[in-house]
Amino acid sequence: MPTLILVRHGRSTANTAGLLAGWTPGVALDERGAAQAASLPERLKDVPLAEIVTSPLQRCQETVAPLLAARPELTAHTDDRIGECDYGDWSGRKLAELADEPLMQVVQQHPTAAAFPGGESMRQMQHRAAEAVREWNARVERDHGADAAYVMCSHGDIIKSLVADAIGLHLDLFQRISVEPCSITAIRYTRLRPFLVRLGDTGDFASLAPRAEPAGPDAPVGGGAGAP
Repeated sequence: MPTLILVRHGRSTANTAGLLAGWTPGVALDERGAAQAASLPERLKDVPLAEIVTSPLQRCQETVAPLLAARPELTAHTDDRIGECDYGDWSGRKLAELADEPLMQVVQQHPTAAAFPGGESMRQMQHRAAEAVREWNARVERDHGADAAYVMCSHGDIIKSLVADAIGLHLDLFQRISVEPCSITAIRYTRLRPFLVRLGDTGDFASLAPRAEPAGPDAPVGGGAGAP
């Protein structure tokens, strides 16, 4: 079966503002995010790509634009099922403010029980994304062969949930996974099992350096802004 190359969108204006964007319209890449997106064609230059699939949200569409410009033979397929988690009433709010919400502890420690007010549950998020991947795997294999590779541009929580699905990790543990903006995660699917062959690869190790303000114990909902 095919190799899925998951690309998280580049750093967005919501990331730098500390906002939980969700499906809020008009969230674009910031200057650094645009530069990250511009580097994608070079990073993936040695990989023949069969298809490009993207979330409908602006920050993902902008992330794949340079890759599409470099490969004019490809067009992007938009799939709502790999759009960001629907955070409902939390969308557009500051993450610092949400940290005091009782639900945040559930999101961090027991995500299978977390349902966002006015939005969806994290279980629903994972299910729709995993179903999309299975359908795209079958389609890519049918149209391009079992050894094909394709790109799917999505969001932090979506990608983390797909990694958990691929490696048999319970969703309650998926907050242990980290994927930075414009990172590449690759999963090679086979008849018997998937193989996680890349996880959150940015090619930049600056995020490993000590920070002025050490990261806390909680996972950044939505994926975080990445290295300073």
